[in-house]
Amino acid sequence: MQTYGYPVIWLSTFLAAVGLPLPTALVLLAAGAFATLGDFNIVVLIAVTWSASVCGDNVGYWLGRRFGGPILLWLARPRKVRILSEKTLERGNEYFRARGMAAIFLTRFLFAALGGVVNLVAGAERYSYRRFLLCDVSGDLINVVIPLVLGYIFGVSWEAVGEIISGISFFALALLIAGVLVVYLVRMVRRTQKMKQEETGQTRLGEGVATKSLPDVPIVPRTSFDSGHNTLDSLPL
Repeated sequence: MQTYGYPVIWLSTFLAAVGLPLPTALVLLAAGAFATLGDFNIVVLIAVTWSASVCGDNVGYWLGRRFGGPILLWLARPRKVRILSEKTLERGNEYFRARGMAAIFLTRFLFAALGGVVNLVAGAERYSYRRFLLCDVSGDLINVVIPLVLGYIFGVSWEAVGEIISGISFFALALLIAGVLVVYLVRMVRRTQKMKQEETGQTRLGEGVATKSLPDVPIVPRTSFDSGHNTLDSLPL
């Protein structure tokens, strides 16, 4: 970092935003700490890393927009072992369109490990580029300012701060996964209960049809004329 300066910081931040597993937070903390020593300018660092994050996220978005759709359709194609059903794909589209802005914004800094995946999904779902860019630019600004400023403030203690931030990120990610699993479990239980109720209703309906008796046929008098005499014969209709 001290040898190549801003270009290597921009490149590493860019590749991490595209989706490569690079420790961006630690790089930014170290850069902020070196700015304290006079190796970098903190304002220039913010501009460089912010532009790198936005460019990397946009590359991921357009890759998803260009190649993500056919991949998702291939996954949903009928086969012996279907990886992704068409119904699940439609529900995913509706869910992302309803909550896409929050998903994009939070994965810039709070759930940064999911940022690359969200970029691809946003592009594959043809999500509005204006909304994506708005959430991406604002979220990336928070993503670069926090570690750079913390590294700049704490200086030589940036490694300890990095461990704390990593722990918080893993904890937030674990909470997110746990929440998704709980929602999935609740939906599965509700679906099972609904199926049981439908089966019970159908069984009761069948029993009611089997035990239902036909209505009695009413008997009404009918008049017949035989050799001028009136006789009443009770005949069923």
